[in-house]
This record gives sequence, C-alpha cells and structure tokens, in this order.
Amino acid sequence: MRARIYQPARTAMQSGTAKTHQWVLEFTPASEREIDPLMGWTSSSDTQSQVRLRFESREAAEAYATEKGLEFDVIEPKPRKAVIRPRGYGENFATDRKGAWTH
Repeated sequence: MRARIYQPARTAMQSGTAKTHQWVLEFTPASEREIDPLMGWTSSSDTQSQVRLRFESREAAEAYATEKGLEFDVIEPKPRKAVIRPRGYGENFATDRKGAWTH
C-alpha cells in the first residue's frame, strides 16, 4: 500500500497559518471511483482513502510508515513569504495621515 506524507497548505478561507504545522499521512486510492447509476453519487470500495493521520513532525510520520511497512512519498512544503506591510491596517486610522481618508 502506498501513502503520501505532506504538510497541508492553508485553505482559501484562512488568512493565518492555523492547521498547517502538522504533517499528514494519507493513503493513495487503490481503486477508481464509480458513479452510482441511481443517484449519480461517486463512490469507492476503497476505505483506506478515507483515512488521514496527523503527526507533529515529518520524522514521526515517516517512522509510523516504516513501522507499518508502507511505501511513502514525502511532498516538501513550499515556503510561504510573509506578508508584512510597514504599518498594516492601523495605518488607515492613523492621526498623522498625509491625505484625507477616502474609499
């Protein structure tokens, strides 16, 4: 059985980095999804694709995979550049503004 180990990226609804510090071990699907002829829902007989394990570090996830005899691929996270403005949101309400505040 094959698995992948990665650090999840933040979702589009997040502005911070919550839930992105842990590492995730996820099994790759063993079978394709099928479309149910009656309802049109997609389904699969592979229950391992629903399992998602979280670990505090990459080493812990790799140790778990080797202990269980799993083949795994590690996907390195892309470093995120910090978005820091000089004065930030508070600059909109500063008393020493140069111009009038408009939308």
